[in-house]
Amino acid sequence: MGRKALALYSDVSDSEQVTDMVEQTLARFGTVDIFVANAGSQPGRDRRLLIELEEDAFDEVQRVNLKGTFLCCQAVARHMVARGGPGKIIIMSSRAGRQASPRYGAYVASKFALIGLTQTLALELAQYKINVNAICPGLVDTERLTFMAEALKPEGISTEDYRQQMLDERGRDVPLGRAAVADDIARTAAFLASAESDYLTGLAVPVTGGGLMI
Repeated sequence: MGRKALALYSDVSDSEQVTDMVEQTLARFGTVDIFVANAGSQPGRDRRLLIELEEDAFDEVQRVNLKGTFLCCQAVARHMVARGGPGKIIIMSSRAGRQASPRYGAYVASKFALIGLTQTLALELAQYKINVNAICPGLVDTERLTFMAEALKPEGISTEDYRQQMLDERGRDVPLGRAAVADDIARTAAFLASAESDYLTGLAVPVTGGGLMI
């Protein structure tokens, strides 16, 4: 498309690496107008009943999902405020940030917290014309689903079979008849990043095919 890009490998939970990431971005492009907080912990040991969940597995999810989002939003928002706005910040929460599920306790806690973070930032940054909204996807058919299937599958079922079972079950449960695909989420993010959303802030938008109506 003739556009410029900068690829950086950074730990979003490390404030020094986040600061460096933003500084390198500003050095290359001069400004950040749109920021999407989309980093997420990898499903695995955290997909346990809360009474069985190990402390370090809980902490890892909060470190990446919650602290990482906070640090990145803070660094970018400081830049946006310093130049007087405007800007768009989009935070990736989840359907699990609105409705809990068993064996997702650590994830649910992080995603509920992100909605609170979204609303707080929206209030604090509104005077600078910086819009802050969250997206709450349901099940999305991406490579991440394979990690989820590996963590959740019952004994005796292959990862790929359980992955397909998850997709089939979601298709039956969702009014629009299928799980989400990456484009469903990307198009929502594009709308929230566009001028068409200039009067929207503090929202947590469910992208669930009607599976969650709130």
